[in-house]
Amino acid sequence: MMEVFGVCDPSPTPDETTGPYRWRWLILAVMIAAEIMDLLDASIVNVAGPDLERSLGAGSVGLQWVIGGYALTLGAGLVLGGRLGDRYGRRRMFLIGLGAFTAASLLCSIAPSIESLIVFRLLQGTAGAMLLPQGLGLLRENFSGPELTKVFAIFGPVLGLGGIIGPVLGGFLIEGDFFGLGWRSVFLVNLSIGLAALVVAAKFVPRKSGDRTVRVDMTGAVLVVASCALLVLPLNQGQENGWPLWTWLSMAASVIGVALFAVQQRRASLTGREPLVTPGLLRKPAFTVGLGGIALFFGGLIGTQLVLTLFLQIGHDFSAGDAGLGNLPLAVGTAIGGAISGAFLADRIGRKVLQIGPPVQLAGAVVLWFELDGLDAASFSIRDIAPGVAVAGIGAGMVIAALFSFILAAVDDDEIGSASGVLSAVQAVGGSIGVAVFGSVFFDQARTGDFTGGFHRALIVQACLLVVFFAITFLLPRKGRPEEEQHGILPEMTADDSGAEPHLTV
Repeated sequence: MMEVFGVCDPSPTPDETTGPYRWRWLILAVMIAAEIMDLLDASIVNVAGPDLERSLGAGSVGLQWVIGGYALTLGAGLVLGGRLGDRYGRRRMFLIGLGAFTAASLLCSIAPSIESLIVFRLLQGTAGAMLLPQGLGLLRENFSGPELTKVFAIFGPVLGLGGIIGPVLGGFLIEGDFFGLGWRSVFLVNLSIGLAALVVAAKFVPRKSGDRTVRVDMTGAVLVVASCALLVLPLNQGQENGWPLWTWLSMAASVIGVALFAVQQRRASLTGREPLVTPGLLRKPAFTVGLGGIALFFGGLIGTQLVLTLFLQIGHDFSAGDAGLGNLPLAVGTAIGGAISGAFLADRIGRKVLQIGPPVQLAGAVVLWFELDGLDAASFSIRDIAPGVAVAGIGAGMVIAALFSFILAAVDDDEIGSASGVLSAVQAVGGSIGVAVFGSVFFDQARTGDFTGGFHRALIVQACLLVVFFAITFLLPRKGRPEEEQHGILPEMTADDSGAEPHLTV
């Protein structure tokens, strides 16, 4: 018997069971519930812009912080969350993170002002950073061999579906205005999921002590958080304030912070202390270049998805429900591209699949550009731009399905856990930067009433990012790492190697 949050907990410890743990599939269920909560919160708010403006007076900057602030604190804390799980036990950190995430969701739902909502979203992202990295380690502790392969075969499609339904569910809840809750209902969704998952996890996830000899590098964690904040803050506020001197100084300080982090991590390793990130990773050119590719690609993808939603809602007065459905061509295209890449191309043509995806995305952007030029505002519907959006989605899906495997192929087997955690963190922070950059680009033009011009500018920025990403792909390994190795099924790996699993947002 043990206690969780001071409550007597009847869940067995691993040594109380013989053979495979009988309730292990319930562990998979709560892991999926936690991931779905994160995926919903990463995208469900996208369609809430007009309602937040009417209810809380949120301007363009406030909306960017509500959407991007969550991804910022999530990404900045993911690697630290993984290390805390190593030290204090993944079950304990999972329960703490899940409880905090659910509580933060409640706070978001009752926020009285846009400022308080932003603060609660930052707290929600922090809780997610403590929660999500524990999932992979818990699954590896309770599944093995062919069963673990089946677990990840279930995990992937469910998470993909969670990313797709976020804007659609958000639109349905806001437009339905159930009990007069409006946008607040998009956060209340997490309460039922979170409380149910918390009860099941507290009862059925078996206890396994952490390793108290693991030291948590708080200096490195502070440098990461500070560097991310110093970059995203001016990107969000710069356009609104006319790009004063402090914005440029802040971005320069962010670059210095990243450099200091790399030096501090190397020094920690040389002096026998445990760094936050395995220093050897930062000495691998293919991996460090791949980090830049991750940030560029997901920054462009998440930013463009936000602009699409803003264009529909603000530019053409789509309801929240219609704007949510308007994201379906992108989601369907992404699913098709992922299926083509994963099932047919990645294993056969290797790295070239990453070099096919960006041109397909660019082709979709070109089609979308001309579709936007030919719009009749009086009769506009999502069908008018669906072909370009869908083609762009196909290109994005081809990259998403394969990108992590090619970057992870550049690292050693004993570095997989740390590397996947870093990739997940960079993906989330890249998305936050994309929200700031693309939101600023769109709103700068939209303030004059030229919403099509704002979308055009966003497409130009995305094209530039895709060209740079295309060039980066030539520096990645020619062959990807097999999927089972990405998830840590290598026999020489232990649970202590775990990090955040690749966290893909559609």
